[in-house]
Amino acid sequence: MKTSVLDKIIVWREAHIKERHFVLLLSFFVGFFTSVAAWLLKTLIHWISYWVHAAVAETGHSYWLLICPMMGIALSAMFVKFVVKDDISHGITKILYAISQRKSIIKPHNIWSSIVGSSLTIGFGGSVGAEAPIVLTGAAIGSNLARLFRLDQKTMMLMIACGAAGAIGGIFKAPIAGLVFTLEVLMFDMTMANISPLMISSITATAFTYLFSGDTPMFTLLRNEPFELERLPWYLLLGIVCGFMSLYFTRGMNFLETRFKKIRSFWWKIVIGGLSLSVLVYLFPPLFGEGYDIITQLLNGHAELTLENSPIKALGNETWVLIVFLLLTILLKIVAAVATNGGGGVGGIFAPSLFIGCITGFLMARLLNLTGIELPEDNFALVGMAGLMSGVMHAPLTGMFLIAELTGGYHLFMPLMIVSVLSYMTIVLFEPHSLYAMRLAKKGELLTHNKDRSVLTLLHMENVLENDLRTLYPEMTLGELVKVISESNRNIFPVISHEGKLMGVLLLDEVRNIMFQPRLYNRFTVSQLMTSPPAILEFDMSMEQVMEIFEDTGAWNLPVVDKDKHYLGFVSKSKIFNSYRRVLVHFSEE
Repeated sequence: MKTSVLDKIIVWREAHIKERHFVLLLSFFVGFFTSVAAWLLKTLIHWISYWVHAAVAETGHSYWLLICPMMGIALSAMFVKFVVKDDISHGITKILYAISQRKSIIKPHNIWSSIVGSSLTIGFGGSVGAEAPIVLTGAAIGSNLARLFRLDQKTMMLMIACGAAGAIGGIFKAPIAGLVFTLEVLMFDMTMANISPLMISSITATAFTYLFSGDTPMFTLLRNEPFELERLPWYLLLGIVCGFMSLYFTRGMNFLETRFKKIRSFWWKIVIGGLSLSVLVYLFPPLFGEGYDIITQLLNGHAELTLENSPIKALGNETWVLIVFLLLTILLKIVAAVATNGGGGVGGIFAPSLFIGCITGFLMARLLNLTGIELPEDNFALVGMAGLMSGVMHAPLTGMFLIAELTGGYHLFMPLMIVSVLSYMTIVLFEPHSLYAMRLAKKGELLTHNKDRSVLTLLHMENVLENDLRTLYPEMTLGELVKVISESNRNIFPVISHEGKLMGVLLLDEVRNIMFQPRLYNRFTVSQLMTSPPAILEFDMSMEQVMEIFEDTGAWNLPVVDKDKHYLGFVSKSKIFNSYRRVLVHFSEE
């Protein structure tokens, strides 16, 4: 059989390059390819957006803002449905699930499909961010490069994390944030063996992004006002406000996404999502696209420009008009974002959280300034971004480092720390999981840094189900029961109907005193001797829920049924413990 070129390369690599050295080399290439993907995505979005705005300027008619967002959603939705034929939404949740479940294969089409779908969505005005799609792209690059060289699953998982770190580092020019995001948001294990490849990918992606687009921060600050101690109480207040805004963002997005999922028709989703977004963008132009232009205006003292092209500008340029306009804008941003993704667009929540955070910080400073308190509105707008990101993602370190690197605002590290931590502390009182993790936590599929809980997450009902118990029917006599007992080595017996539904259980201890009295064999039936189990487990329960029920009931054996109450088998606490030990050993070795 003829050996391929790739096979020869793999054989040569195995003979001449040590595994740990090859992992470092591969993490460099993951960073490079991820930076190219990030540059390509940003370039496509810029081109499409430029064409849309040029069309508006050329015609002089703002009704284009009613047409383009719907066009973007429709094109993106049809591209996903008819070309990709796979779900590419919720990119970061997909990576979090892959890492949680130790599943290292991400489909090759994710290398390019998220780029195309996201550029169509955002370029035409979709009110979402490009960061989640590029993170999925980076993870797919890492996964498939590792797969190409036939690396083991553990290394493939590391390459997925390297791709995610490189994506954040590349698209934001933020190498530290790329590293911290992977450890904090994706909950990737922090070990010395993992840190070096993650740093190489993040730094490499950032360096090549500098080469492609210059080394200036993503948002340039024209003013550089330092932190002053007397403003500390107002930063504390901003942290709490950002925490509650994060709660609004999280619960609002979750509520609206649930409603959109109830729409079954593919075309109706496009119509409803597209129309909703188009109307919102027409009334509130800052909702067009990622919203980074608005952030730049607020950070540099040009808040009045946010009213441009809006019909609301006809009400005047008074401060109250601006305040109400911006307040409505941030409240409706989540509606616009869900309409975009729910209608069929492809995008993430990075940009919406930065957008809402910036306006929240600005509005608080503007309102306090109206009372006579002098606060720098640009500083509060900057710090507000860190607050919202920290709260929405449950990631204070990511929020803090990302905003410092995005803006070059290292002089505000103290307020960034304060607001990020306070926002996070506020939201966790109400929501234990981030918006990304919430979807997995509901299904019991979320791996955390709690090792006990993580190991239970890796166990599934089919791993511990015992279905070798002898079943009984309620009409069976004691004599028939004794015969079954004599042929069984178990001391518990499920009682089922002829349709297979669980009716109760019979314990050997309950009949031990009468089973040796033949005169009673025809007097008693199983229906008279059976009892109800302390609890009944359902097959789709997570192992964490199962263990909670065992602890609450004090039972050692519990029956399992399907959704129609048909008996499937039993689960014993001892079987769970044995499986737990095996998985724990494997988990710890990784």
